[in-house]
Amino acid sequence: MDLLERERDLAQLTAWFGPPAAGSGCVVLIGGEAGVGKTALVQRFSEQLHGVRVLWGACDALFTPQPLAPLYDIARHTQGELLTALTAGSSRDAIFTCALGELERTKTLVIFEDLHWADEATLDLLRYLGRRIRRTQAMLVVTYRDDEIGAHHPLRLVIGNLPRDSTHRITVCPLSEPAVVELAERARRPATDLFRITGGNPLFVTEVLASAADAVPATVRDAVLARAGRLTRSAQDIADLVSVVPGRTETWLMEQALHLNEQDIEDCAAIGLVRSDDGFLSFRHELVRRAVEQSLSQTQLRKLHSRVLAALASRPDIPAARLAHHASGAHDASQVLRYASLAAAEAAAVGAHREAASHYELALRHGESLAPEERARLQELLAVECNLTGQHERAIEIECQALQFWRSSGSRLKEGRALRALSWMSWCAGDLTAALQYAKDAVAVLQGLPPGADLALAFCMMADQDMEWHETESAINWARRALAIAEPLGNSSIMSDALNALGTARLIDGDPAGWDDLNRSLSLALAGGWDAQLGSAYMGSAAMAVSRREYAAAAQYIERGLAHCLERDLDAMWLYLIAYRARMRFEQGDWNGAGDDAGTVLRHPHTTPITRVPALRTLGHLRIRRGDPDVSSPLAEARRISESAPQLQRMGTLAAVLAEAAWLADDRDGVIREVRGIYERLQSKRDPRMKGELAAWLWRAGSLDQHPTDIARPYALEIAGDWQGATRAWKTFGCPYEQACMLAWYGAESEQREALAIFEQLGAAPAAQMLRRRMRTTGVRSIPRGSRSSTRVNPLGLTRREAEILTLLSQGLRNAGIAKQLFVSTKTVDHHVSAILSKLGVPSRTDAVVMARRLSHPQD
Repeated sequence: MDLLERERDLAQLTAWFGPPAAGSGCVVLIGGEAGVGKTALVQRFSEQLHGVRVLWGACDALFTPQPLAPLYDIARHTQGELLTALTAGSSRDAIFTCALGELERTKTLVIFEDLHWADEATLDLLRYLGRRIRRTQAMLVVTYRDDEIGAHHPLRLVIGNLPRDSTHRITVCPLSEPAVVELAERARRPATDLFRITGGNPLFVTEVLASAADAVPATVRDAVLARAGRLTRSAQDIADLVSVVPGRTETWLMEQALHLNEQDIEDCAAIGLVRSDDGFLSFRHELVRRAVEQSLSQTQLRKLHSRVLAALASRPDIPAARLAHHASGAHDASQVLRYASLAAAEAAAVGAHREAASHYELALRHGESLAPEERARLQELLAVECNLTGQHERAIEIECQALQFWRSSGSRLKEGRALRALSWMSWCAGDLTAALQYAKDAVAVLQGLPPGADLALAFCMMADQDMEWHETESAINWARRALAIAEPLGNSSIMSDALNALGTARLIDGDPAGWDDLNRSLSLALAGGWDAQLGSAYMGSAAMAVSRREYAAAAQYIERGLAHCLERDLDAMWLYLIAYRARMRFEQGDWNGAGDDAGTVLRHPHTTPITRVPALRTLGHLRIRRGDPDVSSPLAEARRISESAPQLQRMGTLAAVLAEAAWLADDRDGVIREVRGIYERLQSKRDPRMKGELAAWLWRAGSLDQHPTDIARPYALEIAGDWQGATRAWKTFGCPYEQACMLAWYGAESEQREALAIFEQLGAAPAAQMLRRRMRTTGVRSIPRGSRSSTRVNPLGLTRREAEILTLLSQGLRNAGIAKQLFVSTKTVDHHVSAILSKLGVPSRTDAVVMARRLSHPQD
């Protein structure tokens, strides 16, 4: 069929590929519904290229996707280092490096088809190549069904984070009604109802026109099956067998499973079966394959899967995921157990943790014949993969089952390991009470055994848990005990973990010597190549630098940590660092950047309570200071999560935020109510920043009974009456809002005017309003009204310019078009759009427009 109405898409592809040039590589995302012609478009484009290497790879609709399936397809074509790396079981890093090397070799068109079925490792590969595509001369084309990837689909997240300057998008649309009529006329078939039934989908049009029926079939499935029903029995057998094999079916497989003859294969072309140049058989489209497959009975399906499994199992080079798929289809429990376990291990090795968990789940469902010890081992493997993919409740459930067996069998070492794993999983799930108890239980069990690495790790876990509960003295002790075991063993990995906990606890206590411990932790992780430990060390160092307001050092730790986590795909640690960057930007007055970072964390599908709570606090605090709508939602969620395990670190920080909200509402009793209980719990602890911040709020509300001595300097100066010294301290730190507060609350008219200018520049409308009221009360005249007064009457809390830009967004304009219409730079519009999304607390431009329309037309 001719490619009608695809000229513009082909022209765009040609322009983006361009002439060979260093750094001209790009990614092209081609979306569209099933059968709309994505593959046909790419095929036609590739045929127009001359002197360009074309590499094809595809994802298949297996029950659980095969890790890196498109890369295997490409490696079989290129041979060489990439194939060697894949077949030799090399690390994921080595495989990805070889894949990038293939793209750097020469000008290349690479196609990854059907990535809506992609496994986690393939999506990681797309992210890896997308970030580096500019250094190549390659065009990486990705096709996917955009109607099958919802807001939380993993592919949606990956393509949303690809570099904008090297990423292009094409949406392939259905054919228009005139095009459908033209195709019907060419086939000399009636066009009546054809467009209505097919919706202009090219595949559906093709299948219906190929039907021999006089009338248009009611569905495409009817059209496919009507033609299949006219095949001979032997040809039907071929079609049936190929239908249970997602992707392409090898000729040798067909020959082992059936008696083939050329005439039968040619007859199958009538229902869309095609044979490639290298002898593979496949249906022209997945929808056609499924129409045939779904017409088979369960008995037929089991027999066909059994035949395919027997043929595939006779060869040594078949991926375990493919074997597991057919073993499951054949309902062969022993083979499912064998191949699913192997496929899970292979998937985990290349970072496809979702697929690994799915395979382990499948194996467990067929594990009735396993010995109890083997089943417990399988449960622990599944628990690890579930935890890595954010399925924390399932991870804890499965690990608890394994723990029960190790206890009943008397294996104390494995019991201790399971308890330590449960502590970690509970921490990831945000259940800090359970995490602490499991850590204590792990220590109690392992201390009864000869000291070794497991006990040292349990001590590290106790140090981490005690830090969460602000038991810093105990945390320091546990970390030192872990070091005492790890150092004689020469275990630099555990030493790095222990030093990280030790340094963090000491810094919380106000001891600057903790920096020596954190720097040593970083050095050991770097020298040992310990990816997780290095990420953890960056996290601890960044968190402490932000907490101590050492922002220059914090920025360096965060920048290096983010680069490391992106390179190693340590998403959980990356999110943690982004959450702390949000806090740092917020404290330094970069409120748009803070809102962007908080939104990044909160929108991520794999964010955990550990990273979600600080992002919610920052977002809520930001809305309080700007006077944005819906302050309560993020703070209520943060409080709900925190109250499930009311440890001081979370509750103290949240109390300070809520105290500020009460202060701005002129509710002094509310300030005291939010702070008093937490402050009293802090009296026996050392935490100069948190204790100082809460003491300062009680002081401002007139309810501080006794002046504390061990608090951070700006708070101590303020409470001592030296507000000028406190102002200078905040200015030195680089905290403009706090600096302005000192000037506003304690200064004379000139200082108040200076504070008002700072509040206006930040967009701190509530504080500015409060200060204006105070200045009027004291008789100050000619008080500036403020450039942002329009935000107070805007129902969304937007400035006049932001409201104007939101209106233009509602009209469908992109940022460049808005910039042209308003005579400003595109970058300026970018900043305004970020501010709008942050103020409204929405993830996208579309959501912002929907919210605006809802408020403008509430009856809708």
